[in-house]
Amino acid sequence: MFTYWDAPDAGDRGRGDREDKVLFLLLRYAPLVYDTYMVVKRFTVLDLIDIDLKEHNSLNLHCIGGRKGLSREIGIPDLNRPGLALSGFFDSFAYQRIQIFGRGEAAYLKKLSREGAVATIKQMFTYPIPCCIFTHNLTPDRDFFEEAEASHCPVLQTDLPSAEFSSRLMRILSTIFAPQKVIHGVLVEVYGVGILILGDSGVGKSETALELIERGHRLVADDVVDIRCINGNVLMGSGANKIIGHHMEIRGLGIINITHLFGVGAIRDRKQIQLVVNLEEWDSEKVYDRLGTDEKYQEFLGVSIPKLEIPVKPGRNVPIIIETAAMNERLKKMGYNSAKEFNQNILKWIESDAAKSVYFGQEDII
Repeated sequence: MFTYWDAPDAGDRGRGDREDKVLFLLLRYAPLVYDTYMVVKRFTVLDLIDIDLKEHNSLNLHCIGGRKGLSREIGIPDLNRPGLALSGFFDSFAYQRIQIFGRGEAAYLKKLSREGAVATIKQMFTYPIPCCIFTHNLTPDRDFFEEAEASHCPVLQTDLPSAEFSSRLMRILSTIFAPQKVIHGVLVEVYGVGILILGDSGVGKSETALELIERGHRLVADDVVDIRCINGNVLMGSGANKIIGHHMEIRGLGIINITHLFGVGAIRDRKQIQLVVNLEEWDSEKVYDRLGTDEKYQEFLGVSIPKLEIPVKPGRNVPIIIETAAMNERLKKMGYNSAKEFNQNILKWIESDAAKSVYFGQEDII
């Protein structure tokens, strides 16, 4: 474990009190600590209950039995309706998934209890089920509760209908179990386009983002960006650490709170990454794209994102260039490509002049 005194250049920071040391560690080693945390993190039933979701995403879950099993891990982002298992057919029983009990399953459980046929319920709980969730505020019979308590299987309840609850839960699980990567960069929203700004340390990523915020755009994450691949083709970016989220480190100025300085309208919790801008020091020997016809891409988690390489040198207004790039990207999404249209117009002009020269002399053309 790193300490402040072991950290490189710690003495140069001149931070003497405990709070500054903790903040320094969070900023300098946030990517390292977060990567390690995500590897060992387990998503349990208790985590599912404690997820803070609002309005149309709320699950309205609470535990009604089997509390000793709340630490059980949920390892698969999928659901199962155990109708066949309750009837005694356990071949290919998807016990690793969360078990959803709707009105049909609840009615069948009551029928089994009335007939005293609880053997299938006992057999079902011999499998390590993560948890059982009853929708429509339904409550299982005593036999079901007893078997769940005996096997330490959590029993949860929600007032949502089965279809709506399943839809919400699948969206949440797909986000939680999405492939994930933490990178060093800045994520901003410019004219509705999520732009990931990359580049070497000290090239001016945070200063560029600060100018964009000053011009009315929004900050999503600075320095440490958490990228998740949703549905296999959408990259969602957010701050990797809520403690330092929406803070920026500006060299010569220190740590600033964007929310307090510019208001809540200047921040956003998450945003789809639609464009990558790589800032690099100006290299006089390198040939930079001046037409925009050759499109470049950068791949994250198997998804390719359009990429721009912007050279940085004194006198260049990088924020305005990024604003223009955002508007140009929106035009491309709408089906209009300025560079390709310009290229086609040039070709038409050349072809038309060449055609005239075949039938007319130079004097006729003039």
